[in-house]
Amino acid sequence: MEKDKYYEDLSLILNRSHKVSIVIGLLFLFLVFFCWKVQILDHKKYWNLAEANRTRESVIMAPRGLITDRNDIILADNTASFKASIIRENCRDYDRSLAEVGGLLEIGPEDLRTRIAKYEALPPFRPIVVKDNLDLKDVSLIESRRLELPELIVETDPRRYYRFGSLAAHVIGYLQELSGLELKSEAYPERGLGDMVGRTGMERQYDSFLVGTDGRRLEIVDSQGRSRGEISRAEPTPGRDIRLALDFDLQQKATQLLEGREGAIIVLDPRSGEVLALASFPTYDPNKFITRFSPQEWMDLINREDHPLENRAIRGLYAPGSIFKLTMALGALNAGVINEQTSFFCAGSVNFYGRPFNCWQRGGHGALGLTDAIRHSCNVYFYNVGRRMGIERIAESAELLGLGAKTGIDLPGEKEGLVPTPEWSRSVRKTDWYAGETISVAIGQGPLVVTPLQVAVHVTILANRGRGVVPHLLMSSTSSQGRPSGPAPSHAAAEKVRADIFETVIRGMWKSVNEEGTGRGAKVDGFDVCGKTGSTQLISRERAEKLGKEVKTHSWFAGFAPRDNPQLVVIVLVEHGGMGGATAAPLAKELFSLYKEKYD
Repeated sequence: MEKDKYYEDLSLILNRSHKVSIVIGLLFLFLVFFCWKVQILDHKKYWNLAEANRTRESVIMAPRGLITDRNDIILADNTASFKASIIRENCRDYDRSLAEVGGLLEIGPEDLRTRIAKYEALPPFRPIVVKDNLDLKDVSLIESRRLELPELIVETDPRRYYRFGSLAAHVIGYLQELSGLELKSEAYPERGLGDMVGRTGMERQYDSFLVGTDGRRLEIVDSQGRSRGEISRAEPTPGRDIRLALDFDLQQKATQLLEGREGAIIVLDPRSGEVLALASFPTYDPNKFITRFSPQEWMDLINREDHPLENRAIRGLYAPGSIFKLTMALGALNAGVINEQTSFFCAGSVNFYGRPFNCWQRGGHGALGLTDAIRHSCNVYFYNVGRRMGIERIAESAELLGLGAKTGIDLPGEKEGLVPTPEWSRSVRKTDWYAGETISVAIGQGPLVVTPLQVAVHVTILANRGRGVVPHLLMSSTSSQGRPSGPAPSHAAAEKVRADIFETVIRGMWKSVNEEGTGRGAKVDGFDVCGKTGSTQLISRERAEKLGKEVKTHSWFAGFAPRDNPQLVVIVLVEHGGMGGATAAPLAKELFSLYKEKYD
């Protein structure tokens, strides 16, 4: 009995020992498998984590190329900037870290979370920028909390700096950080998170020239995230500099002349197409975009009624008003419907198609020939010319002189404008062209709209006696590529219009400025300015009288100097400026005078 019990107990012990052995064996096999997985299968992963715990790779941002004027005055520069960055893996308690860092930098924890979430794809231990443009006080504060907040570090980067603030902002443009969606697209294959890209102006047009190649730095860090030495370093390659055709003094003067107004000024060299000044007002400070707008600040800016971001010089669409009488004069002479001696009598208004069409001079101008009609800007004269020409020939003349089409300037966002035709009316308005509209178009009113830059090209073709140019801002670049080729300039006007016709129109422009015409406010002694004023009606005279208030017209001046061998074209547009001779012409005079003083 006792013997049987002994064997029974022994069997039980052996059975349990066997089970324990199996469990131990399984645990051992699992341990062997785990070691194999860590050391063999996942070796690279854990090696990288181990390396990341003692090394840190950081990007050395490349400075963008400089943007200068024609005389090498720096307009867009780079300056050293401090930024605060978080290393996620150094956070001991993530939520607590966000609260402490947010309190220190005056950023809400949720804003921090949103910012960090954008960089989820970054490798471990890669710093994430949470605040740009720190001042020295912020830097000192962060450094004083280094032991408490090892996840928060200060980095230094080159930051874009526009030396003269809003000056030439619509030409230079501004930068913004690439969004996550943009980075996922194929448009920016070599850009990374946090990179800035040109959004408008030269910054956008020549972004591929201006952007550099970032460098890399690999360094040893301690448990507090502090650098203990550099392992390797690849220096960044700066972007390429570009020199613009802008003349700083002319640009500054154009901007000053527009202050307190809404409008645009363009100064162009008709010999080369170089843009010496291009100002649009109101304007903005592109430095503001570097510091990142809050959503509310951005909405406030884009919803402003005066549209400061809009480049009126290339995107503003305006009726050309009496500037268009130059087109009418050249087109009518070329078509043979009038000659220089053709005279019409102006009594202050004329009736066509059962309705009166008024002249701006209520008492009328009397009998006028062509050059005096240009000189006095007589509406009635050009109503008669328009009736003789018809809308098709008017449209052909306008297109021949560069209206209703993009000029090809090296600025993004240029608009085309519109030269109306019967075909346009049928396809867009779904109605036939009304003959009375031709009379309105003949003095630059009706559905006809152009940009100030198109007017600059128009006047350039006249000044050059038919030779066209393509306006451009880039003079040269340190890039071996040089200036990109744009559209070829058109010389069609020179081929299709006789030289004496150009001289007749130019004689009328000269009279307008120098013989007590509407453009006399632009006269500069010794510089032989030729020009034409324009005043674009926004509502009819009768309607304004019924409303019992004055509604100011848009004010134009378009001209060139000198008469022979022209050196510059000046276009001035002032929205709601009143009569062109009273407002725009004196502003143009200031630019002609400055140019003469500086270059002549």
